[in-house]
Amino acid sequence: MPIEHFDVLIVGAGISGIAAAYYLQDRLPSRRYAILEGRADLGGTWGLFRYPGVRSDSDMFTLGYSFRPWRGTRAIAEGADILDYLRDTAREFGIDRHIRFQQRVRSASWSSEQARWTVEVEPGDGREPVRYTCDFLFSCSGYYDYEQGYLPDFAGRKEFQGPVVHPQHWPADLDYHGRRVVVIGSGATAVTLVPALAGAAGHVTMLQRSPSYILSIPADDGVARTLGRYLPARAAHRLIRWKNVLLSQFLYRLCRRRPDRAKELLRRGLARQLPPDVDLDTHFTPRYQPWDQRLCFVPDGDLFRAIRDGRASVVTDEVERFTREGILLKSGRELPADVIVTATGLNLRAWGGMRVDVDGAVVEPGRCLIYKGLMLSNVPNCVVFAGYANASWTLRAELSAEYACRLLNYMERRGYVRCVPRCDPNAVEARPVLPLTSGYIRRGADTFVKQGTKAPWVLRQNYLVDLWRLRLSRLNDGVMEFAPAGERASAGTSI
Repeated sequence: MPIEHFDVLIVGAGISGIAAAYYLQDRLPSRRYAILEGRADLGGTWGLFRYPGVRSDSDMFTLGYSFRPWRGTRAIAEGADILDYLRDTAREFGIDRHIRFQQRVRSASWSSEQARWTVEVEPGDGREPVRYTCDFLFSCSGYYDYEQGYLPDFAGRKEFQGPVVHPQHWPADLDYHGRRVVVIGSGATAVTLVPALAGAAGHVTMLQRSPSYILSIPADDGVARTLGRYLPARAAHRLIRWKNVLLSQFLYRLCRRRPDRAKELLRRGLARQLPPDVDLDTHFTPRYQPWDQRLCFVPDGDLFRAIRDGRASVVTDEVERFTREGILLKSGRELPADVIVTATGLNLRAWGGMRVDVDGAVVEPGRCLIYKGLMLSNVPNCVVFAGYANASWTLRAELSAEYACRLLNYMERRGYVRCVPRCDPNAVEARPVLPLTSGYIRRGADTFVKQGTKAPWVLRQNYLVDLWRLRLSRLNDGVMEFAPAGERASAGTSI
């Protein structure tokens, strides 16, 4: 059987993959592309996570696409609504017709001699592996392991008599009604789960080793509601989007440049939301500075309302071991539980776990630097889509898609078949690509891509700066190496 060839292959049919496909269709309509999706549905994160209350951790006016405005007024949307939005977007623009489901990419091999990628795919129906080739590869598979979340090795795990559930694999038939539930964790997943479970559970306890910064925000955007009455939908969406971009940038800069002031403001908000008998210092004052880890947003203060109503509580302690009836804490207290939810985080996973090699040399992501936040040092014809740590994923995904299309057009006009950002990793100081101290970042730091200390090897957490860098900066900047058809491949710098 002949190997099917595409101009562009997109790996992953989540937010990034759909954005990449839209811009390819819009700006390079003659290019033939396909999306390879390992699961049976599109949506990425929003098709995977099914735990109660799952919702966006960014506002929908920036998490939604600029080319298909979010029509609701709810700034924080439920996971099912986001998945419907992504399905409708793919259907409206005909992107769904290009998706090949249950096509898990296992490897991608670049040949400089042929100036193309060979991609090996494992079909989900047990058939023999399939191969495709492409001129350009878009990696839109996110940054964490979709198959397995992070689960510490809790002593006594098998002694506990009830179910132990990780949110990444939430069973549809889990019965927690009227039962005592302990949620281990303090991040975005935990603060989402606790109020969602508290509506039906007997009581929910959030057990945290240390607190996170939590901020209550309106679930409904009043500005969006007002503008929607007086302006056309697209004009209103554009204004709301920019309002939210600027607000998020302001909050982030305040936290980084004036952390003491930010902590004071966050604490005041907590004091207004929580009962006076709650110990703010113990349960809601983190050990780190604001935005050393992502802020946790709770719409309309739903977590605090559950605590005020007595349906939920917070315990700050460490797990000694699981017991038959619950969890023994290091303080000596035993926390009774009928159900334990381990909201203990994610595992980083570059390229969705696929093996990548360039001319036979395996690419180790931990030894690569990120170029302009979207290509890897010494890896040809490949764009890696990543989002922001301090803003909506979609903002940067769209900028990356625009840049990729600009790059492809530039190469076509000049007859280039290969582009590669060249860098000697030993000549550039490397540092973690994400400026966060979260557990999943620390655990995967050694094996994940790095950034440098100066352009173009810095991943800036600033949408306004990236607008200029990715839309207007020179493509032939002295770092990107281009080669026309027939030119002998440069040895370049080893990976």
